[in-house]
Amino acid sequence: MGIPFNKPFLTGKEAHYIYQAVYSGKLSGNGLFTKKCQNFFERQYGFKKALLTTSCTDALEMAAILCDIKPGDEVIAPSYTFVSTVLAFVRQGAKIVFCDSCQDNPNIDPEKIEALITDRTKVIVPVHYAGVACDMDRIMEIARKHNLLVVEDAAQAVDSFYKGRALGSIGHLGCFSFHETKNIIAGEGGMLVINDERFIRRSEIIWEKGTNRSEFFRGEVNKYGWVDTGSSFLPSELISGFLWAQIENMELIQSRRKEIWDKYYNGLKPLADKRKCITLPDIPEYATNNAHMFYIVCRSLDERSSLIKYLKEKGIQSVFHYLSLHKSDFYTGNPEIRPENCIEIEYDGNEKRISGLELTHCDRFADCLVRLPMFYELSNEDVDYIVSSINQYFDNK
Repeated sequence: MGIPFNKPFLTGKEAHYIYQAVYSGKLSGNGLFTKKCQNFFERQYGFKKALLTTSCTDALEMAAILCDIKPGDEVIAPSYTFVSTVLAFVRQGAKIVFCDSCQDNPNIDPEKIEALITDRTKVIVPVHYAGVACDMDRIMEIARKHNLLVVEDAAQAVDSFYKGRALGSIGHLGCFSFHETKNIIAGEGGMLVINDERFIRRSEIIWEKGTNRSEFFRGEVNKYGWVDTGSSFLPSELISGFLWAQIENMELIQSRRKEIWDKYYNGLKPLADKRKCITLPDIPEYATNNAHMFYIVCRSLDERSSLIKYLKEKGIQSVFHYLSLHKSDFYTGNPEIRPENCIEIEYDGNEKRISGLELTHCDRFADCLVRLPMFYELSNEDVDYIVSSINQYFDNK
């Protein structure tokens, strides 16, 4: 069967808590397990308000609404990210201004943000790639200087920190994912974190389909009604019950994932340091590592493709990751979502790019980064086999 890229880990309590939810008579959202999960995150990581959602995409869409994005507003985000990071703002009418990655890691380069700010800029969206923190001091400094909001895309960053502060707790808003590929999972699921008190009341209203229903159930109003925009962002108690079983075992899960990550790193370090065949993940001094993924960066697109093929022949499923969003058909083909100084041109026959939008580091990661299998039940023997296979590939070359 070989070694898959991912395998969801079950603690053994998920079905038990789902059973409890089913027979409690409360299946819809915001019940016992929803509250237990939210209270845990607020208590454990110092979030002012945590609201579970059906996905991180939903959390980002709530964030875009809370930021009061209007047509023509500009949002700065990395191009090396999942489409949901920017799609949530596009749905509100925003124009997306893409920023390059850092040279040493795929996170947004804070030193390139300020040159992209105009009088239409409203939000910066840093993405903590692989659960490793962006330079949040610099990003927040720029945001304060220009009166901008910061939405942390912390989809991969549960239980990871920047200078001792939990990721997702630093910007005005933070968004998390509990998709089955993440460290702790609910199948599909997410969470919006609100750190700015200005947004707390409205976040609950948007979360409850535009009604003040939460206030009603707390006895703060004697009736509830339609008071704002919103949608059905709440997950069911079945999802929250599943997630609670994972939360209870977070320390165990994180400990094992970090062991696997360290074993990869130590096993591949000679290949990176002495032979210069690959580059290993960069963890800045200000960041912790939550072992969300282990990746290596090859020297070229051809080399990466060849390595992935070689590992597949060895029964190992390795995968590349994001394609540069600024080169996507949707972005190049839709001038209404691009800032006005972006001009579409043609090159190499029919491939399109944006004039003046050269994001060198982003494109390098898009072409050269490859992710290795990473999941709780990956054995030490499996990791040794994967490391040995990668070394064999470069020996053969």
